[in-house]
Amino acid sequence: MTTARRRPEPPFPVTLQRMDEDRLRRYRDNLDFYEGRQWQGRARRGERRLTFNYARAFVDKITSYLLEGASIQVEARDGDSPEGRARARAAETALREVESANGLAQLDFETELDCAVLGDAAYRVTWDAADGTVRVTAPDVQGIFAWRVPDDPARVVTVASQYRVGDASPSGAPGGESLVTERWTVDSYESWQGNDLVQQAPNPYGFVPFVLFPNVREPKQTWGASDVPALVPSSRELNRAYSQLSQILELSGNPIAVLEGVNGSQDIAVEPGAVWEVPENAKAYLLDLLKGGGVALHRDYIDLIYRTLHDLGESPRTAFGHNPQGLSGIALNTELDPLAKKVARKRLIRTTVYERRSGLILRLLARYTGLDIEGLRPVMHWGPVLPVDRSRQVADERTLVQAGITSRRTAAAHLGADDPEAEWARVQEEGGAGVAAGK
Repeated sequence: MTTARRRPEPPFPVTLQRMDEDRLRRYRDNLDFYEGRQWQGRARRGERRLTFNYARAFVDKITSYLLEGASIQVEARDGDSPEGRARARAAETALREVESANGLAQLDFETELDCAVLGDAAYRVTWDAADGTVRVTAPDVQGIFAWRVPDDPARVVTVASQYRVGDASPSGAPGGESLVTERWTVDSYESWQGNDLVQQAPNPYGFVPFVLFPNVREPKQTWGASDVPALVPSSRELNRAYSQLSQILELSGNPIAVLEGVNGSQDIAVEPGAVWEVPENAKAYLLDLLKGGGVALHRDYIDLIYRTLHDLGESPRTAFGHNPQGLSGIALNTELDPLAKKVARKRLIRTTVYERRSGLILRLLARYTGLDIEGLRPVMHWGPVLPVDRSRQVADERTLVQAGITSRRTAAAHLGADDPEAEWARVQEEGGAGVAAGK
């Protein structure tokens, strides 16, 4: 009796090469379109292909609105006690130092831009023992693979990260690139160099140090949706219409001569000052491609496509500075309402993302520096999406503080202060100095 031999399992990096092919292809397609590669197929001989990259303009615009006035604060559950405020203040100060050391303002904008294009993004939060600080990075989501709880896709139990690093020869000369694969679970960490397992150890953190998030979440889907696909049909048609009109205008500037009743062309010379002799019943005239208002028809059609593009992108032309009616106040907010709704949908997701990332940073600081974070929680604050009357906003916040509805700290956060506690301390310091000077 013979038994079949069991085929050995392939190395883990090889397994990843066959995973999520549709998702990774979608990433590449979205990125190509965002970078301006928007025409399909090969160009025909003599075909003009103009590309007006509105997709990039729309994605960049919505990302700028998304992060307007974003700040993270640390609050204590017993925030009314002096001890709770002091611990929250210390944790927030440590969080600010991590933000400054990692340049998170720039990193967040770049990551959000990447997320809007691809549809997903990730942050990695680890401890840098050499520098003695928390390191926050944004790995390329094209090299990220995740395993989730089947009945709760929001809970990630395993994350694999692949990236390439350059090799160097012993003499210091640059060599090729090697593929590095990491696999993280709550309990373990593994690392491969190529297909060779080079490290296997317990997870030193006790949590998976990644925060994965979608651009916008589609129902029942584990990965997100990009801003780009909604713009693709209109953008391609706009490029085609512009290219066609451009060619018509060029031909009209170099008109085509039409000869009727002429059998041969041996005596027709195409040069300045040329005189043609044609038969008695023949006719010669210039072809007018603009006759009958042809340009106006093309222009009107382009305007229709342009309006459709703004509707599908949920970014009215007013967001790009086009405001011929001089709208302001409620009228302007109503005009920009589609943009505000789109930003609000994204912020629902981002609030959880940035609070979780800050929570991981605080946990690492507590583990490696002894920072007391008991009873503390990060809270995300956002600035207004649409233009506001600053004086009216300040008056409203002052009224809420005086009525005991909100605290000075919350009011300062709503008004865009990155560090309300430090700002309040400076206010008190300046007030004390002013009193002392008055004495």
